[in-house]
Amino acid sequence: MSTPGNGSVLERVRGLVREVAKFGAVGGLGVLVNLGVFNLIRSTTELQVVRASVIATVVAIATNYLGFRYFAYRDRAQSGRTRELSLFVAFSVVGLVIENGVLYTATYGFGWDGPVASNVFKFIGIGVATVFRFWSYRTWVFKALPVPVPGPVAVAASAAVTSSSAEPMPEPAPLPKPERTPEPVPEPEPAPAGN
Repeated sequence: MSTPGNGSVLERVRGLVREVAKFGAVGGLGVLVNLGVFNLIRSTTELQVVRASVIATVVAIATNYLGFRYFAYRDRAQSGRTRELSLFVAFSVVGLVIENGVLYTATYGFGWDGPVASNVFKFIGIGVATVFRFWSYRTWVFKALPVPVPGPVAVAASAAVTSSSAEPMPEPAPLPKPERTPEPVPEPEPAPAGN
């Protein structure tokens, strides 16, 4: 719902808060999917931690795309779906590397690979990657629609609506009446003489 550079500061802040809330709702669902799939894979297979995390992240990315396109950013431009999806996947892969880089560092760099530690560092990785994803998705993938510039008629109508809500508008001045010149009255014809 954000619009680029128009409106008062308060309106822009409110728009950003709404956008963050929608992004958070979709992202929250994505986190649940991500952690759920991660823990399901970890408990049912012998996959290594980071591989299980990558699979879980890919499933969450697919879930998030649907949520972002049809909920959080549904009011954004919808032309060029191939471009949009390509950018989404590209930025999601960068987020995947950030997210799983944190987990990789904790697991293989520091040896913190227990179930609780894996979940904690996976969650931290998701948080760090989310900052990047929010910026990239709103800036490059789901671009805001341009706000139409109002023409003179729209500005006048907007001014009339704004002023009418604040105080009553004065009566318009009467239009000047055109001066009418009397048409010459024909002189009566003389009555015939001699009857």
